[in-house]
Amino acid sequence: MLGQLHDAGNTTTLAHYLDLLNGAGLITGLSKFSGKQIRQHSSSPKIQVLNTTSMSAPSHLTLEEAQHDHEYWGRLVESAVGAHLVNSAREKNIQVYYWLDRNQEVDFVLSGKGQVVAIEVKTGRRRDRLSGMDAFSKTFKVKRQLLVGSGGIPIEEFLATPIERCLR
Repeated sequence: MLGQLHDAGNTTTLAHYLDLLNGAGLITGLSKFSGKQIRQHSSSPKIQVLNTTSMSAPSHLTLEEAQHDHEYWGRLVESAVGAHLVNSAREKNIQVYYWLDRNQEVDFVLSGKGQVVAIEVKTGRRRDRLSGMDAFSKTFKVKRQLLVGSGGIPIEEFLATPIERCLR
Protein backbone atom coordinates (compact mmCIF):
# COMPACT_ATOMS: atom_id res chain seq x y z
CA MET A 1 0.00 0.00 0.00
CA LEU A 2 2.86 2.40 0.84
CA GLY A 3 4.34 1.81 -2.61
CA GLN A 4 1.03 2.70 -4.23
CA LEU A 5 0.98 6.05 -2.42
CA HIS A 6 4.18 7.03 -4.20
CA ASP A 7 2.55 6.58 -7.63
CA ALA A 8 1.56 9.67 -9.60
CA GLY A 9 -1.94 10.98 -8.96
CA ASN A 10 -2.25 9.70 -5.42
CA THR A 11 -2.03 13.17 -3.93
CA THR A 12 -5.14 14.05 -5.91
CA THR A 13 -6.85 10.84 -4.79
CA LEU A 14 -6.03 11.47 -1.13
CA ALA A 15 -7.23 15.08 -1.39
CA HIS A 16 -10.49 13.79 -2.91
CA TYR A 17 -10.93 11.27 -0.05
CA LEU A 18 -10.31 14.06 2.48
CA ASP A 19 -13.00 16.16 0.75
CA LEU A 20 -15.43 13.21 0.92
CA LEU A 21 -14.70 12.64 4.63
CA ASN A 22 -15.15 16.35 5.28
CA GLY A 23 -18.48 16.32 3.44
CA ALA A 24 -19.59 13.41 5.61
CA GLY A 25 -18.72 15.40 8.74
CA LEU A 26 -15.97 13.01 9.85
CA ILE A 27 -12.62 14.72 9.34
CA THR A 28 -11.15 17.73 7.60
CA GLY A 29 -7.74 19.04 6.74
CA LEU A 30 -6.63 22.33 8.27
CA SER A 31 -4.37 24.47 6.11
CA LYS A 32 -1.17 25.95 7.47
CA PHE A 33 -1.50 29.65 8.23
CA SER A 34 0.99 31.72 6.29
CA GLY A 35 -0.71 35.08 5.86
CA LYS A 36 -0.73 34.41 2.11
CA GLN A 37 -3.59 32.48 0.51
CA ILE A 38 -1.47 30.59 -2.08
CA ARG A 39 0.99 29.18 0.47
CA GLN A 40 -1.83 28.09 2.79
CA HIS A 41 -3.27 25.76 0.17
CA SER A 42 0.09 24.31 -0.89
CA SER A 43 1.07 23.03 2.57
CA SER A 44 0.27 19.59 3.97
CA PRO A 45 -2.98 19.68 5.92
CA LYS A 46 -3.28 18.93 9.62
CA ILE A 47 -5.92 16.21 9.91
CA GLN A 48 -8.70 17.27 12.27
CA VAL A 49 -11.57 15.03 13.41
CA LEU A 50 -14.94 16.76 13.49
CA ASN A 51 -16.27 14.48 16.23
CA THR A 52 -13.93 12.95 18.80
CA THR A 53 -15.83 9.65 18.80
CA SER A 54 -13.86 8.91 15.62
CA MET A 55 -10.79 8.78 17.87
CA SER A 56 -12.13 7.50 21.18
CA ALA A 57 -14.46 4.66 20.13
CA PRO A 58 -11.73 2.37 18.78
CA SER A 59 -9.54 2.85 21.88
CA HIS A 60 -11.79 0.86 24.26
CA LEU A 61 -10.49 3.00 27.15
CA THR A 62 -12.74 4.15 29.96
CA LEU A 63 -12.82 7.89 30.69
CA GLU A 64 -10.57 7.35 33.72
CA GLU A 65 -8.09 5.24 31.72
CA ALA A 66 -8.01 7.85 28.94
CA GLN A 67 -7.33 10.66 31.42
CA HIS A 68 -4.42 8.72 32.97
CA ASP A 69 -2.79 8.21 29.57
CA HIS A 70 -1.45 11.78 29.36
CA GLU A 71 -0.33 11.62 25.72
CA TYR A 72 -3.66 10.16 24.53
CA TRP A 73 -5.68 12.57 26.69
CA GLY A 74 -3.72 15.54 25.32
CA ARG A 75 -4.47 14.50 21.72
CA LEU A 76 -8.13 13.92 22.55
CA VAL A 77 -8.58 17.32 24.23
CA GLU A 78 -6.72 19.14 21.43
CA SER A 79 -8.96 17.35 18.92
CA ALA A 80 -12.09 18.33 20.89
CA VAL A 81 -11.03 21.98 20.84
CA GLY A 82 -10.25 21.75 17.11
CA ALA A 83 -13.60 20.09 16.38
CA HIS A 84 -15.38 22.85 18.32
CA LEU A 85 -13.55 25.54 16.36
CA VAL A 86 -14.05 23.99 12.91
CA ASN A 87 -17.71 23.12 13.49
CA SER A 88 -18.43 26.59 14.91
CA ALA A 89 -16.57 28.41 12.13
CA ARG A 90 -18.51 26.70 9.33
CA GLU A 91 -21.49 29.01 9.72
CA LYS A 92 -19.44 32.14 10.35
CA ASN A 93 -16.93 33.98 8.18
CA ILE A 94 -14.04 32.55 10.24
CA GLN A 95 -11.24 30.28 9.02
CA VAL A 96 -9.37 27.78 11.21
CA TYR A 97 -5.72 27.00 10.51
CA TYR A 98 -2.65 25.60 12.25
CA TRP A 99 0.87 27.03 12.20
CA LEU A 100 4.23 25.27 12.16
CA ASP A 101 7.70 26.63 11.53
CA ARG A 102 10.62 24.29 12.25
CA ASN A 103 10.00 23.20 15.85
CA GLN A 104 7.64 26.11 16.68
CA GLU A 105 3.91 25.34 16.61
CA VAL A 106 0.53 26.90 17.31
CA ASP A 107 -2.31 24.39 17.61
CA PHE A 108 -4.98 26.59 16.02
CA VAL A 109 -5.13 29.98 14.32
CA LEU A 110 -8.42 31.78 13.77
CA SER A 111 -8.71 34.35 11.03
CA GLY A 112 -11.79 36.46 10.50
CA LYS A 113 -13.17 39.97 10.74
CA GLY A 114 -9.67 41.27 9.98
CA GLN A 115 -8.33 39.61 13.14
CA VAL A 116 -5.85 36.80 13.80
CA VAL A 117 -6.02 34.80 17.04
CA ALA A 118 -3.51 32.15 18.15
CA ILE A 119 -4.79 29.26 20.30
CA GLU A 120 -2.65 26.77 22.20
CA VAL A 121 -4.15 23.76 24.01
CA LYS A 122 -2.39 22.32 27.08
CA THR A 123 -3.59 19.48 29.30
CA GLY A 124 -0.44 18.81 31.30
CA ARG A 125 1.84 20.96 33.35
CA ARG A 126 1.91 24.52 32.01
CA ARG A 127 5.21 25.78 30.71
CA ASP A 128 6.18 29.34 31.61
CA ARG A 129 6.81 30.22 27.96
CA LEU A 130 4.86 29.16 24.94
CA SER A 131 7.64 29.52 22.37
CA GLY A 132 5.37 28.72 19.41
CA MET A 133 2.94 31.46 20.37
CA ASP A 134 5.81 33.91 20.86
CA ALA A 135 7.34 33.09 17.46
CA PHE A 136 3.95 33.28 15.72
CA SER A 137 3.16 36.65 17.32
CA LYS A 138 6.51 38.07 16.20
CA THR A 139 5.83 36.95 12.62
CA PHE A 140 2.15 37.94 12.28
CA LYS A 141 -0.08 40.69 13.61
CA VAL A 142 -1.99 38.82 16.32
CA LYS A 143 -4.96 40.32 18.13
CA ARG A 144 -5.04 37.72 20.92
CA GLN A 145 -3.22 34.70 22.23
CA LEU A 146 -5.42 32.16 24.00
CA LEU A 147 -4.22 29.34 26.20
CA VAL A 148 -6.87 26.65 26.65
CA GLY A 149 -6.49 24.12 29.46
CA SER A 150 -3.74 24.02 32.09
CA GLY A 151 -2.95 27.54 33.23
CA GLY A 152 -5.45 29.17 30.89
CA ILE A 153 -9.14 29.12 30.02
CA PRO A 154 -10.75 25.97 31.46
CA ILE A 155 -11.54 23.53 28.66
CA GLU A 156 -15.24 23.25 29.55
CA GLU A 157 -15.58 27.05 29.54
CA PHE A 158 -13.83 27.36 26.17
CA LEU A 159 -16.02 24.68 24.58
CA ALA A 160 -19.14 26.52 25.80
CA THR A 161 -17.95 29.86 24.37
CA PRO A 162 -19.14 31.01 20.92
CA ILE A 163 -16.24 31.24 18.46
CA GLU A 164 -16.96 34.92 17.71
CA ARG A 165 -15.84 35.83 21.24
CA CYS A 166 -12.33 34.64 20.41
CA LEU A 167 -12.06 37.39 17.81
CA ARG A 168 -13.18 40.23 20.11
